[in-house]
Amino acid sequence: MPTHAAVISLSTKGRIEPVDITGDVAGAVRESGIADGIVCIATPHTTTAVYVNEPERGLLQDVVEMAGRLTELGVPLQHNRVDRNAQAHLGGILIGNSVTVPVRDGQPRLGTWQSIFFLELDGPRSRRVCVTVIGG
Repeated sequence: MPTHAAVISLSTKGRIEPVDITGDVAGAVRESGIADGIVCIATPHTTTAVYVNEPERGLLQDVVEMAGRLTELGVPLQHNRVDRNAQAHLGGILIGNSVTVPVRDGQPRLGTWQSIFFLELDGPRSRRVCVTVIGG
């Protein structure tokens, strides 16, 4: 079964920042030449996440707010003794580091309002997203 791997490189500007990578993923799928299959989008960073949802501006602000509050546990976090970014690690765990999307007719098959987002939780930083297309 044919596969194709690509890497999306990006630089984030904010501490918490959703970045729409739908076009980059679609480009990797086109570049693969694979018409039907799946595309896996994964982040190799432990303080980031990947998700699929609507790109509406208010919702993007809500994502930033939610991610900021997601791990407000009201207890001391042990990892903060080392790097002071335990919340970013916990947010990455809770949201997830990858998504898989069907590929049909050479493009990611997303719903009408769906986009693919990389979510920075400990920025600003230079980051990578791994894209793997599998199919025929």
